[in-house]
Amino acid sequence: MSTAEGPRSASSPRRPTLDPASAAIRNAVRAALAVAESSVPGLIVAVSGGADSMALLHATAFLHRRGEIRARAVTVDHSLQTVTAEVADRVSATAESWGVPAEVMRVSIDAGEKGLEAAARTARYAALETARAAAGADWILTAHTRSDQAETVLLGLMRGSGTRSLAGMSPLAGRLMRPLLGLDRDRTEESCQAQGIEIWNDPMNADTAFTRVRARQLLAGLEADLGQPITPNLARTADLCRADADFIDAHAEAAGQTIRGAASVPVEVFTALDDAVLSRVVRDWVISLGVPGQNLGAVRVAELCALMRDRRRGRLSLPGDTEVVVSDGRAVFQPAAKAR
Repeated sequence: MSTAEGPRSASSPRRPTLDPASAAIRNAVRAALAVAESSVPGLIVAVSGGADSMALLHATAFLHRRGEIRARAVTVDHSLQTVTAEVADRVSATAESWGVPAEVMRVSIDAGEKGLEAAARTARYAALETARAAAGADWILTAHTRSDQAETVLLGLMRGSGTRSLAGMSPLAGRLMRPLLGLDRDRTEESCQAQGIEIWNDPMNADTAFTRVRARQLLAGLEADLGQPITPNLARTADLCRADADFIDAHAEAAGQTIRGAASVPVEVFTALDDAVLSRVVRDWVISLGVPGQNLGAVRVAELCALMRDRRRGRLSLPGDTEVVVSDGRAVFQPAAKAR
């Protein structure tokens, strides 16, 4: 891989000048880090070897050498392909050559019921958080772009999801930071090309067995056929939905505090709520009592809300062999009655 902007000797080739795409990425990282409490924040930079993460690594390496940040590159090898071990080691070596300490974390993936994509994502973020805690870093940086955001919103639309899902990825989530959400994927590719950075094109990113790959292809086809800037429009939709979802979630959090974990609740506590808040409160309520959230879809939540609104005696089965019974003005959560 190229070592652009590394140390030069009199005999070494002239390093590339700063191109507009690379400048935009540096500025995006600086802007994102404006929220950092530390004057020199510690960062774990997640690097896969693709154009997005290598462009991010290149930008953070520059800031690291200037003393603006303390960066550490981490490559998570999911061991799903035989070549990934070599790629991970090469990425780590590139980071070191740019002056950034680096490590490879290898994880094993059990697809289970969640599927390969979800299981790999869970393992990856767990590994990155382990690295962050071990290094005492402030943030984990990932290289998600506006193109990734548009794909996420499109997937939410196809699932018929609500406002929170359509809000896409947040620029900040806990200790996770996504500084490139305002830039398209084209910019990271331009940066890598201008700086002579070698990238790895993961063949799984073209495998239509994965839903996100199909969504990416669908998005590209829609933009070509309709001649509309769908990617930035979907990303703008995410920003608008995120503001709405944050506001409603805050109200739902306050409304649900007193009933969380309570197996018997007056129905009027629920019926006094607006629909947008009610759906969140009842979902949080039953999850707090042990219902597995991953199995609690929007349809079942809507049925539960309708049961509350009806106020008459009724019963609704829930995942985990549980049920909610509405009777005598109370909503009671209990184990499901066994058939005799």
